[in-house]
Amino acid sequence: FDKLDNLFTSVEVNKWTEASKEYKKRVKNLDKTIYKRELERFIVEFSWKSAQIEGNTYDLLETETLLTQNIEAKGHSKEEAIMLINHKKAFDTTLENKKSYLKLNFSDVTQLHGALAKGLSSSDIRKQEVRIAGTSYIPPVSSIDLESYLRETIKLINKTSFPPQKAFIASFMIAYIQPFTDGNKRTSRTLSNAILLAHDYFPLSYRNVDVNEYKKAIIVFYETNNLYHLKKIFSGQLDFALINYFK
Repeated sequence: FDKLDNLFTSVEVNKWTEASKEYKKRVKNLDKTIYKRELERFIVEFSWKSAQIEGNTYDLLETETLLTQNIEAKGHSKEEAIMLINHKKAFDTTLENKKSYLKLNFSDVTQLHGALAKGLSSSDIRKQEVRIAGTSYIPPVSSIDLESYLRETIKLINKTSFPPQKAFIASFMIAYIQPFTDGNKRTSRTLSNAILLAHDYFPLSYRNVDVNEYKKAIIVFYETNNLYHLKKIFSGQLDFALINYFK
């Protein structure tokens, strides 16, 4: 926790600050109907990619049909549809309670995870050991420790002043601690976006991220605590958002 400070250079801070100004300008100038349509498109693309990272085999068009028309695609499991629908419902909830994510509390995180995990896995703090494919890193085991580490993460995010750094920390620390049986990375990504939106920054869809590169970046962090690759992805998604959303 003591190393998670000053993660952004002055150049990066300026880049995010200018992007926030652009985001606010675009949202202000967009027709409400177009803004709603753009937000819906973003949610579809984020839900699809976040689920794909977890092994979901729905393609983007199938995801759009599911989330906008509630029609499940043939040849896929019910669980895959639930995962995608949960993403949308969880994201909708963060939008309805946008200001809650200006300063986090413990229930904000556990309720968000509960929405993502509904019908798929337990929403309680994990009580058993988990192993992560591709790495020798073993997350904490004790449920008491896990709750303590999660609370420390929330405290760290709240005391961090620069909103994109808050969001960046959220994007990897819950995945690192693994406080829940499943859905930790989904919670990290969704919480990160909730923080960005609460502070009027572009949300990140991860739409053009290579899944294997993302997984490798996570594993590098698990193994070495090196954030270079994860921050490169995070920053790259801001570039992607500037080009593709709310225009």
